[in-house]
Amino acid sequence: MENEAKKVVTEFLTAVQQGDNAKLAAILHPDIVWNQPGNNRVSGIKHSNAEVFQMVGKMFELSANTLRLTDIKTISVNGNKVACLLHWNATQPAGGILDVDNIDVYTVENGQITKADIFTTNLESENNFWGE
Repeated sequence: MENEAKKVVTEFLTAVQQGDNAKLAAILHPDIVWNQPGNNRVSGIKHSNAEVFQMVGKMFELSANTLRLTDIKTISVNGNKVACLLHWNATQPAGGILDVDNIDVYTVENGQITKADIFTTNLESENNFWGE
């Protein structure tokens, strides 16, 4: 199970870096529960892959399409849960900069991600960047 969970999450993160939306749609369970931290325009709990894609679309809009997963620092597995230390960058035309590490914890069941809990190392920076 641990190898499968790690494989699914690794494929997911690679698809994020490559912008492979078809692969992302196949990996995210239709009824995924995604918990995005903060008090901003993209935070909150999403209850489907459609809501996750809407959130990501808003992130690209707010970042002028500059949002990038620049580094996958660590992938750690415990059963069907996978914790990842990731680095994200984005800039806004008005000068806003996002340069932050996140710890994402994914739950994998039957080859799909069914739950994602996202933690940020700099909540203030994320709230400022994404706006209220």
